[in-house]
Amino acid sequence: MTIKTQQNRYWQHLKVAFQYLVPQFALTRLAGWFAEKQWGAVTHLAIKAFSAKYKINLQEAKKSDAKQYASFNEFFIRPLKADARPINSDAQVASFPADGLISELGDITNQQLLQAKGHYFNLSGLLADDQELTSLFENGKFVTTYLSPRDYHRVHMPCDGVLRKMIYVPGDLFSVNPFLAQHIPNLFARNERVICYFDTPFGAMVQILVGATITASISTVWAGVINPPRAGKVQTWEYLSEGHSAVKLNKGEEMGAFRLGSTVINLFQQDRVEFLASLEAGSAVQMGEAMTAAPATQNSSI
Repeated sequence: MTIKTQQNRYWQHLKVAFQYLVPQFALTRLAGWFAEKQWGAVTHLAIKAFSAKYKINLQEAKKSDAKQYASFNEFFIRPLKADARPINSDAQVASFPADGLISELGDITNQQLLQAKGHYFNLSGLLADDQELTSLFENGKFVTTYLSPRDYHRVHMPCDGVLRKMIYVPGDLFSVNPFLAQHIPNLFARNERVICYFDTPFGAMVQILVGATITASISTVWAGVINPPRAGKVQTWEYLSEGHSAVKLNKGEEMGAFRLGSTVINLFQQDRVEFLASLEAGSAVQMGEAMTAAPATQNSSI
């Protein structure tokens, strides 16, 4: 083993150890406090520095000048111009719910989902041991999309859907970047998350918003900010599928947002979708781009 390899391993171990030692919730509360402050020139300077560091294209945002944002959170969940993210118009195709990188995608086999090469996590654990949901998605498919700090942080619908259930799951706040996904076991089933279960033209579909270090809050368009406060127990809300109180969202419509970055996991039932053959771990994607193949495309490849 070379000295350089030894040094790399040392730093890798140090990065992982730091995740276990850092006061996750205190750091997250501090980040949330700062992000909500309206400090004028200080806030604008922070936004400019952040934009420069992560090469954020503010020209695609509705507000393209840092001085137009009263707080860092307002900037972080900035809406985009109407034409910035074209939505795939094929009703037989599901689209990506967010900008980011594909961490992993594929089949759910024996209730196991691939977290990173050589590392798996459990379907039932991910779904907070909800047996109804677990049975729906056994042998189904999943895709995990990682949102980096530079990405657009509103989350949209991959297809038309009617909300049936939302579950808040308390948990850890480990960072969810690709490096740590390779080194922290059961990462996505351990972290705080909001599970949203929809009826869709593709059958049952789950969209999970996973929390992380300094992800100060997760919100949905129908319930507002889910956390904070951070309840110390699993909380479940069920929704009617019909009537004036039903939550119905169209493909491409906004469904939630992260105040500071994280990950979205989508689950589909067995034999209901096929992901595009061009997609793989590490693929860069944008909200609204095709995620699945249309049935005719699928048939032509058999």
